[in-house]
Amino acid sequence: MSALVLGIESSCDETAASVVCDGREILSSVVHSQASMHAQYGGVVPEIAGRSHLAQITPVIEAALQQAGAGFRDLTCIAVTTRPGLIGSLLVGVNTAKALAWSLSIPVVGVHHIEAHVYAATMEHAEYPWPCLALVVSGGHSSIYRAHSPLRIELLGGTLDDAAGEAFDKVAHILGLGYPGGPLVSKLAEGGNPRALRLPSYRARDEAPAFSFSGLKTAVLYHVRGQNMARALPRPEEIPDRADIAASFEQALVDALVNETLRTALREGLSRVLVAGGVACNRRLRHEMQSRAAAHGITALFPSPAYCTDNAAMIAGLGYHHWRAGQHAGLDLDAAPR
Repeated sequence: MSALVLGIESSCDETAASVVCDGREILSSVVHSQASMHAQYGGVVPEIAGRSHLAQITPVIEAALQQAGAGFRDLTCIAVTTRPGLIGSLLVGVNTAKALAWSLSIPVVGVHHIEAHVYAATMEHAEYPWPCLALVVSGGHSSIYRAHSPLRIELLGGTLDDAAGEAFDKVAHILGLGYPGGPLVSKLAEGGNPRALRLPSYRARDEAPAFSFSGLKTAVLYHVRGQNMARALPRPEEIPDRADIAASFEQALVDALVNETLRTALREGLSRVLVAGGVACNRRLRHEMQSRAAAHGITALFPSPAYCTDNAAMIAGLGYHHWRAGQHAGLDLDAAPR
């Protein structure tokens, strides 16, 4: 008998709900983005995010059920993101999930947001790729995992400072672009020369994979503003080589992600690489990872762009495996920011 799982995601600035059948078949996926609400601040404001989740969680869930052609009584289980994320935002989803599960007398399971991103890269492919290497790269995370199965994921290493998506946002600010920065920097980079600037690239000093993007951001800042810390950023129209800067930054960041991921895959003896998270939408990253992986006999798999950014289909999909394994939570299920 098929199992319908309702997934709920509210870890940051997207309120999302999805209905997934048997962990793979996505029947609906509804996402309410708060990007326009946070754009004027240049980043996510936790208080605004939490209040928006409170307002949107019920209509988003109802829309997901309607899109799936299902009712509450058709659900087998409810899966919800419990960590990591903004604590106020997480609590909205967790408490909603517990209330629904209690009222329907069905199980609720807690899902780790990053592990769900890894699982998202498998949902649209005919066969599961385990074991494999997984790169999760987003506004808050840049980490490499060895994925043994949907429920067994081992952290191998990650960023020593900033996440790749955060670096995109900061460079977008330096170049006078808006928020979120990733798509805007990539759009500007299309008209630039990716090798115009020599920008620094961190290399791990030992076998454990690692990233560092703080020096890359600083190099862009100094190129645009100069070494004088008291000097204000120039206006966008006063930066003559903006497209070249964007392209060179994007290429340097992509090179770091691809080089470290493939180095680790070869060291671990893994022939498949999953790339997930919001930055996995980046076209340069997708092209470079797939072409360079193929040269080493490695297959690189990406989710569709809709399932790279935060969504609830990945929560429902992985939640199904928690449910099958009997990993049900009680009404004491809680959220955690880390």
